[in-house]
Amino acid sequence: MSVQTGSQDEMNIIKKDDDLGFLSQDMDSEELEKLIEIAGYSYDSLQDIFYSTLDPWQRKVGYCRLYDEAAAPMGMIIDCEPIYFEYNDKKWMIGLWKGQYDLVTGAEIGVYIGALDLKIPGVFIGTFYSCASDTDLLQMSYTLTKNGKTLFTRQGKHWWLTGFKLGEFSEPSELVMNINITLKDVLMRDAFVVGLKNAGYADEDLIIYCNTVSFRFDIPHTPQPVTRRPSTDRLIQKKNKLLCDKYQELTKTFDNLQDKLGALEKESPEMYRKIMNIGKAKPLAEIYDSLLSVVLVMLAVYLSYRVLNSGGE
Repeated sequence: MSVQTGSQDEMNIIKKDDDLGFLSQDMDSEELEKLIEIAGYSYDSLQDIFYSTLDPWQRKVGYCRLYDEAAAPMGMIIDCEPIYFEYNDKKWMIGLWKGQYDLVTGAEIGVYIGALDLKIPGVFIGTFYSCASDTDLLQMSYTLTKNGKTLFTRQGKHWWLTGFKLGEFSEPSELVMNINITLKDVLMRDAFVVGLKNAGYADEDLIIYCNTVSFRFDIPHTPQPVTRRPSTDRLIQKKNKLLCDKYQELTKTFDNLQDKLGALEKESPEMYRKIMNIGKAKPLAEIYDSLLSVVLVMLAVYLSYRVLNSGGE
């Protein structure tokens, strides 16, 4: 892995299980790159953004709606727009996200394929999606603007096209994603368009050229997580703005990421640890572990019930 200096080509990395440590005073750029790599990201120095690699550890986590419900309580005020459709006898979900992820302003497009329908009474009823495999990657791009000004652009053949700008504070309503997604064929394109229309997009919202669909994600068309409430959003965003202001104050005399993180090691080590949990990494891991535990317990109870009934017969 190497820190990007302008190229937006995606790179495969090998996930390491090392614990994230603090920067040492003499840490070189290669060691810094490894820390970023462990978190599942690379860094584009020209745009000053972090972005997810093609095969980070998060790819094993998948997606379900619980992740979005957990975002706000964990400090992330983000707009969600799931687009559901069926193609090739499979359930698909292309998810869009934009907003404030604790210490960063970010945006995401994720491609997921339905793997399991879950019914956990009182907890969750819905589909658990797997991340798209290499054979199902889609060519995608977007430009993220804030109040009409471009923050960054992303493009590539991917399953999770992301960008996160450290220390930038934004309200989700200030952000707009101008999106292009190229589907596999006409059938998939048409199915995706149906999904967009079911979500609330109109014909005039869409530009279709061959198998590419272009549109804007501005005000969400779909219901937002029940955990998003104006009163709690304000409190969480107040905390997020304080964090971003503190980051800007502590790093204002430095012009590169290595020196900025080195300053945070000395002045605010707790903020450094937050940075290494960019985006939805921490809540994804926590919810995934909890959900997996619940599913395993339910499966064990079900199998025990079957065994007892079989014995009784």
